[in-house]
Amino acid sequence: MGLTLYPAIDLKDGQCVRLKRGEMDQATVYSADPGGQARAWQDAGFTWLHVVDLNGAFAGKPVNAEAARAILASTSCPVQLGGGIRDIAGIEAWLAAGVTRVILGSAAAKNPPLVLEACRLFPGRIAVGIDARDGFVATEGWAEVSTIPAPDLGLRFEDAGVSAIIYTDIGRDGMLTGLNLEQTVALSERLTTPVIASGGVGSLDDLVALRRVAEGTRIEGVIVGRALYDGRVDPAAALAALSG
Repeated sequence: MGLTLYPAIDLKDGQCVRLKRGEMDQATVYSADPGGQARAWQDAGFTWLHVVDLNGAFAGKPVNAEAARAILASTSCPVQLGGGIRDIAGIEAWLAAGVTRVILGSAAAKNPPLVLEACRLFPGRIAVGIDARDGFVATEGWAEVSTIPAPDLGLRFEDAGVSAIIYTDIGRDGMLTGLNLEQTVALSERLTTPVIASGGVGSLDDLVALRRVAEGTRIEGVIVGRALYDGRVDPAAALAALSG
């Protein structure tokens, strides 16, 4: 089984950006046309898109809804969307709008019953985002760090029916320094839920290294952002490295 590569489309003020370590003032704008960017990734051969409403993650409510809808209208790829989704009504609205999978991050840490209820109502359509700073779960656009160890949060939802756990090492995100393979593998070994790695991919070698350690684990995919936008990772080469 190969790994799925999820190109990241991070939305800030209606534009596609990348941050460094989640700092909003460290944003690099890559495109003012989110729909066009979605089409470009689809044309490059990617089969999923990972979309985050960055403003929404801080505000606790969707902010870049128009940009997200433009993405949905521009691609036939399945889309997983997170950022500022905090209640059942919000989840239901995005699924009805065409999102394949809703990502709950801050809500998972602060309101676990919401995740359980969402998984019951929308089986197979809910992913949990675990964003860790030094191994502990961070929330509210990574502005707050909790005392919850990342694996403990994942274990809370083992029997809920979560479709995937997206694990991000904040210290590496956007830094192109390589994934935190050790913590990602350790998390996957404690869970039966599939794990998607995120944060730090900077080269094709990073993807090859992940492919190697993912063998026999629950790791099913990886999110890549800045390295794709900067041209450090070629889409065709990346897909080839992760396939088979």
